[in-house]
Amino acid sequence: MQPPPAPPGEEAPRDWEQEAPPVDPQIIEGRQRPGYTAPLPERIEQTNEGAVRAPPPEAFPKDQLPIPDRWRLIESLGLVRENLFDPYNQNTYKGDRPINRAKVPWLPIKGDDWFFVANLISDSVYEPRTFPIPVGVQTTEDPDRNDVFGNDFSQVFSQTFIAGFALLKGSTTFKPPTIEYRVTLAYNVNYVDVPERRVLFVEPSRPSHRLDQFLGVQEAFVDYHFSQFDNDRFDFISIRAGIQPFQSDFRGFLFNDQQLGVRLFGSRDNNRFQFNLGAFWRLEKDTNSGLNAILRSPRDDFVFVANAYRQDFLIPALTSQFTVVYNMNREADDIQIDTNGFPVRPALLGTLRGREYDVVYLGYNMDGRVGRVNLTGSFYWALGEDRNSFFTDRPADINAQFAALEASYDRNWMRFRLSAAYASGDSDPYDDTEGGFDAIFENPVFAGADTSYWIRQTIPFAGGGRAISVNGRNGLLNSLRSSKEQGQSNFNNPGLILAGVGADFDLTPQFRLSANANHLWFEDTSTLQVLRNEGSIPKEIGFDLSAAAIWRPKANQNIVFRLSAATLLAGDGFKDLFTARGGGQEFVSVLANVVLTY
Repeated sequence: MQPPPAPPGEEAPRDWEQEAPPVDPQIIEGRQRPGYTAPLPERIEQTNEGAVRAPPPEAFPKDQLPIPDRWRLIESLGLVRENLFDPYNQNTYKGDRPINRAKVPWLPIKGDDWFFVANLISDSVYEPRTFPIPVGVQTTEDPDRNDVFGNDFSQVFSQTFIAGFALLKGSTTFKPPTIEYRVTLAYNVNYVDVPERRVLFVEPSRPSHRLDQFLGVQEAFVDYHFSQFDNDRFDFISIRAGIQPFQSDFRGFLFNDQQLGVRLFGSRDNNRFQFNLGAFWRLEKDTNSGLNAILRSPRDDFVFVANAYRQDFLIPALTSQFTVVYNMNREADDIQIDTNGFPVRPALLGTLRGREYDVVYLGYNMDGRVGRVNLTGSFYWALGEDRNSFFTDRPADINAQFAALEASYDRNWMRFRLSAAYASGDSDPYDDTEGGFDAIFENPVFAGADTSYWIRQTIPFAGGGRAISVNGRNGLLNSLRSSKEQGQSNFNNPGLILAGVGADFDLTPQFRLSANANHLWFEDTSTLQVLRNEGSIPKEIGFDLSAAAIWRPKANQNIVFRLSAATLLAGDGFKDLFTARGGGQEFVSVLANVVLTY
C-alpha cells in the first residue's frame, strides 16, 4: 500500500522516514533474543541534511592493481615484522600466514592457501601427596612397619614436552580447511618416590623410587573436508582417519581419549545441528606416562559412537546431545602385564579369570543456560552382557546408571557452582546382574577436576585385590580397576554419590582463585564387603576440600602457572578400609604446574 501524497507545499517523506514496522524479537525461528525481557527503546531518528550518494565504481581511477590476499597487503605496508620466536604476533609457523612455496620447493603442494602450524608445549608438574600405601608382603623399607598400611607420603615429578605439527589447505578464518595433516608427539620423563617397596615394581628387590621416560604418538590423522556439502553458512561435513582426540560428551564422563579411529562429523542448519559417527580401535598405553604406545599391538577393544547435538533444544539457549556408544571388548584370552610387572588384564579380583563384554551406553547430555543460571549435565544408562563375571564365572547382564549435574551462577567477576553426581553400585555380587556403572575412559572436568583430591589421586584397594585401585587417576568413578589406561571396565563396583559446592574468582584478567568442597559416598558397599570379607562397611568416603590459584601473566594461555592444594577428611567408610599408621584421618595433595605454550 502506497503512502498518501504530501499536502501542497510539503516535501514527501523519504523512504527511511516512513513509519517502520515494530521490531520482532523472533530473530530466527525458534530462537529468542538473549536477555529479551522488555520492549526495545524508542527508535532513533537521524537526519543528514545535504547528504549525497557515494560515487559509483566508475568514478574511481582504473590504474590500480588488485591485491591477491590480505597477507601480501600487510607485508607491503610493513605492518608485520615476522619473528620466528614471537608467539604473539603474526607468524607463518603458527598458521597466521600462508606458506611461501618459493622457500620450500621440495614440499609437494600447489596453490597459495597452504598453512603450516607448529604447537610446542612444556608441561611441568611437581606433586607431593599422601594416600594409603600398603606395606610390602615380602619386604619393607622399614623393619618397624608391620601393619597393612605404612607411611603415606610420596612425591611425583613429571615433565612432558608436546610437539604438534599440521599442514592444512584453505583459509580457516571463515570455514574449515579443505584438508589437514596433523602429527603430535609427546615425550614424558617422570620420577616417583614412595616409602614402600612393591608399590612401583612387582619385584621386592627393586627400590622404592623410579625414573622413567616414554615417547608417545598422541595425534596422527588426515582430515578431509567434503566441500560439495558446504552451504552459504559454512556448514560442513568432514571425515578424519588416524589417531585423533575425541570427547563423547561435554565434560568427558564416558570416553575422552586420543585413539586410533575413523570419524565422520559435521554441522547443518547454521551450525545448530552437529553430528559424529565414529569407530575407534583402542591403543595400548604406556604404564607410567599414560601415552599411546603405538609399537605395541592394539587392544581387542572397540568403541563405536553416534551422537547428535541440537542447539536451543528443549528450551532456548540449551544445547542437547543424544548419544549411543557401543563398547565391544574381546580380551578374555589376553593376559597383559604392565611395564612394572603387575598384571592388568585380567584384573586380580575374584576368580582371576579373563573377561570380555558388550555394553551399550544410551546418553543424554546438555550444556547451556536457563535464564542466568549456567547448566550442564550428563545422564547415561549402560546395558549389556559380561561374558564371565569374576564373582560367579557365569555370564551376567549389565544394567547400570550414571547422572551428573552442575549449575553455576555468574555475578560480575565471580562464579558460584553446585555439583552433584550419581553412579550406581552393584547391590549383589553373586546374582546375574552387574549394577555398578563404569566408563570406557573418563577424564572429567567436573567438581574441581584434577584439583580435587579424589579425582586426582589413585587409592590402592589393598586387602581386597592385588594391583587394584578403588578409583583411577583423573577419574571420578569407584570402578575397582587395575588401571584406567590398560585395564577393563568393571561393572561389579560400589558406585559413587557426590554433592559439591565451588566458586571461581577472577580477581584480575591474569589471576583466578578457585575453591571446591565435595562430600563423597559409596553408593553400595556390597562388593567391598565380599572382597574384604567384612560384614559391613559404612558408605561415607569423606569430605574433599580443594583450592587453586591460576596466574596467566600475559592474560593468555602461553604462560600458565597453577598451584593447588587438596585434602580428604576421611569418613567412616574410608577409615574402615584404609586404617593407616597415625590413624588415617586426613590425606593431602599439592599440585604445582607450569605450562608454556608456543
